[in-house]
Amino acid sequence: MNAVDLFLLGRTLMKIGEEAMPTEGIGPQTTSVRTVLIVVSDVRGHPETSVGEIVARTGLPQSAVSAAVARLREAGAVVTEPDARDRRRTVIRHAPRISERVAAARSASIEDALAAALGGADAAAVAEVTALLEALAARLGPDALTRLRP
Repeated sequence: MNAVDLFLLGRTLMKIGEEAMPTEGIGPQTTSVRTVLIVVSDVRGHPETSVGEIVARTGLPQSAVSAAVARLREAGAVVTEPDARDRRRTVIRHAPRISERVAAARSASIEDALAAALGGADAAAVAEVTALLEALAARLGPDALTRLRP
């Protein structure tokens, strides 16, 4: 595997993850699931942050980050409040409790999306790939990104 193969695999896995995310009851959205997941991943790595800081780290447009933060706030995944030191800055943090929406997203099964991506593979093949992904995730958790770039 080379860097291009790894990048393309990452895109494929991201798309499978997007397909596996539950969408029932959230209505039409102007922000993609991918953008929301990139923003929530950034907030996880930087627990007290702002829209501008997320924009600088991710390269996403400010409007997309703002929309993703609004969507995450509505889902109960993050809270926002004015920065006590600089009232012009809004601080974004993970919500202190897991909301029902976040719990549903975290517990969503990947099997159907993975089976579709594998071309309708049988349950044994899906289980094998799921186990491989779980092993990879155990070694490359979200903190791996912070080791790549500060």
